Amino acid sequence: MITNCNLITFEYVSVALTVWQRVQLFYQGILENGDKRTDNWLLVYSPVPISCVFLCYLIIIWVGPKLMAKRRPANLRPVLIVYNFAMVCLSAYMFYEFTASSWLAGYSLLCQPVNYSDSPSAMRMARVCWWFFVSKVIELCDSIFFILRKKNSQVTFLHVYHHATVIFSWWAGVKYVAGGQSFLIGLITSLVHVVMYLYYALAAVGPSMIKYLWWKRHLTTLQLVSMFTLFFSMLLSCQNSSLQLKNDHLLSFRSLLCFCIVH
Repeated sequence: MITNCNLITFEYVSVALTVWQRVQLFYQGILENGDKRTDNWLLVYSPVPISCVFLCYLIIIWVGPKLMAKRRPANLRPVLIVYNFAMVCLSAYMFYEFTASSWLAGYSLLCQPVNYSDSPSAMRMARVCWWFFVSKVIELCDSIFFILRKKNSQVTFLHVYHHATVIFSWWAGVKYVAGGQSFLIGLITSLVHVVMYLYYALAAVGPSMIKYLWWKRHLTTLQLVSMFTLFFSMLLSCQNSSLQLKNDHLLSFRSLLCFCIVH
């Protein structure tokens, strides 16, 4: 005889299976509905690898300050010089690639659909979007350097939130819409980062460089100008676009919000 307890247990199991099946279907949809051109690229096909990377980052910034509590700040000057100059080079490369594959290729600055073809120009745009996403992963090192130098006050909630939203927005961008109107975010941000990381690199050299950093005060102006340029371009772009363009536009706007938070 089947008791009421057994019936309740069976119902709970059925509900649990239904929920799990829906989760599986949702996850399968994430995997299968992406841009086939970028599926085989590092960290793109599934959200699991990049989620694991970010989870490790969260563990480091949680455990790091505790491990450094009784230690002296690390002397990272050589590391910071190399790291920041490397980021200058990477940002300059991305700015050139975004410019060459968009503006110089006749992209619309206000309403550009995603080109999902395998043409050289479309693949070039997809590749630089992937590099931009990778650069956001590399920038997680910024927080680790703060912790090793015992500048924990720099690792605020907004600092961590910015890294999280930018990384996952650009993962989604490369996974589903590698190109389109979101190119403008990468182009302008890469240019700003060339200047920003150049300042960080020179400042890391030491006091002897201070007299050459008179332009520091203009960094904030540059960041504000770029922020408002992106904001107004998003307001003006793709007003009467198709659903595909609206999705692309929404992704760009999410990236813009992340950009605004840090700048």
